[in-house]
Amino acid sequence: MNKNKGRDSGAASILAFPSAAAAAVAGRKNSEQKEYLTLLDTVLSNMSQGVLLFDAEARLVFCNQRYIEMYGLSPEIVVPGCRLGDLLAHRKAVGTFCGDTDVYMAEVAELAAQGKNSTGTAKAADGRVFSIIRTPVSGGGWIATHEDITERQRAEERIVHMARHDALTDLPNRTMLRERLEYELRRVKRGEGLAMLCLDLDHFKSVNDTLGHPIGDELLKVVAERLRGCTRAPDTIARLGGDEFAIVMTGMNDPADAAALAKRIRESITRPYYIDGHQILADISIGISVAPVDAVEPDLLLKNADMALYGAKADGRGTYRFFEPEMDARMKARRELDMDLRKAMVKDEFELYYQPLVNLQDNRITAFEALLRWNHPVRGLISPADFIPIAEETGLIVPLGEWVLRRACLETSKWPADIKVAVNLSPSQLKSRNLTDVVMDALETLEKLRALGVQIALDDFGTGYSSLSYLRSFPFDKIKIDRSFIQDLSNGTEPLAIVHAVAGLAKSLNMISTAEGVETKQQLETLQAVGCVEMQGYLFSKARPPGEIERMFLQGDRRVAAT
Repeated sequence: MNKNKGRDSGAASILAFPSAAAAAVAGRKNSEQKEYLTLLDTVLSNMSQGVLLFDAEARLVFCNQRYIEMYGLSPEIVVPGCRLGDLLAHRKAVGTFCGDTDVYMAEVAELAAQGKNSTGTAKAADGRVFSIIRTPVSGGGWIATHEDITERQRAEERIVHMARHDALTDLPNRTMLRERLEYELRRVKRGEGLAMLCLDLDHFKSVNDTLGHPIGDELLKVVAERLRGCTRAPDTIARLGGDEFAIVMTGMNDPADAAALAKRIRESITRPYYIDGHQILADISIGISVAPVDAVEPDLLLKNADMALYGAKADGRGTYRFFEPEMDARMKARRELDMDLRKAMVKDEFELYYQPLVNLQDNRITAFEALLRWNHPVRGLISPADFIPIAEETGLIVPLGEWVLRRACLETSKWPADIKVAVNLSPSQLKSRNLTDVVMDALETLEKLRALGVQIALDDFGTGYSSLSYLRSFPFDKIKIDRSFIQDLSNGTEPLAIVHAVAGLAKSLNMISTAEGVETKQQLETLQAVGCVEMQGYLFSKARPPGEIERMFLQGDRRVAAT
């Protein structure tokens, strides 16, 4: 009884104060709710996204501070109860809404009525881009989240751009070139014409080897700009890698149009370049294939243009050639020659010939130039003009040059002590860290016989990358005037003026001037008249094997007479 009474008494006491208990519970809930709302407001206000809540009547219920800051809005206007139309009008006034207000409101209302999520982007007048996500809520309203994705989009655009463009020149790369080529070839099949041009700077490797890669990179940038200046907006210029470029010429009515473009390119590219105090002279070789005549498939059209490019190089560089079907056979022959050249390095199929250099004052032989010959087991003696370009392109020129140095020193060690021997070094060898060791090793035999003085000559002066700026950069003792100027001596006053100027320049710099490729008495007399010091050429002697040179020394007379 007592226990029951106790329980009844306790129950009665609780039931006696229902309003007080409810008030206490409600108080705790209100307090917790306020804390929750305060915390929620703090979170929403510190988000990186702008957040808004609208009711079913498109009236603003909530807006965080980030949204106001993001769009540069007034806190006095963007307040609870503000209608969507008024908010958009305010954004339009400050330049952060560029769309049609009525269309935008109709789309939002339709999506809210359908209860569907929606995503989209919007762009402000200042170029910023925003991502907008709308999520419907019960009762007909919606939550909108706005995020500034400008930097993210720019980064993504940069990644996409880099995937299809060359990092150095910002030209399209091989990937984008192929895309453009595929697109344009579809138009060719509907009757339009197109030309594919492959371009390659002549002897560009020499720039990297002698002046360094940073100068080479700057040269490529300027070349890219000049190519842009030669083409039209619909054309596509691409850098394929290294010093290789390509152009898709659209709207071609006649192959003569492509030839005219090639001529414009050469005229532009051959203008002198001035980079970091260096004057650089460049030239370019161009191969052209035409669609639909040569091909209508991207890879084949590009391959044919590439073969035409090699045809231009084989014809002396600095020119353009159209694709011809027989070029494929020549390309295969070149690849075979490349393979044979590698085998020749192992089988020791090379030998040296020596061409005399003659002093023009007394017609005496003062030196010999060592010239490489390849004694092919099947093709016989192959001229350097046929295999040296391949050796330079493949990098074989470096070990081949080392062989020439050693062999020349070995073969000439018993020659008269006052006779100098010249050995040609490519820019690739000059850049080699092993050059000094190679030269010292090759000269060991001669050091035991005589006090040696090694002189340095600037070969082929006035052509390719051989320029006046090099005379300030390297310790040259001799300037060799390129044979092209000598051959043109009879063709007007300009070649004569050039040779005369070079001879005078060499004299003022205490250098020897040597004329290459002298073949006639008229050329000889002209060179003597302008003060050229030395010459070599068929007029006196072609290059000869070492045995013939040694027999000449045994005869004792080094004077030569023009033949």
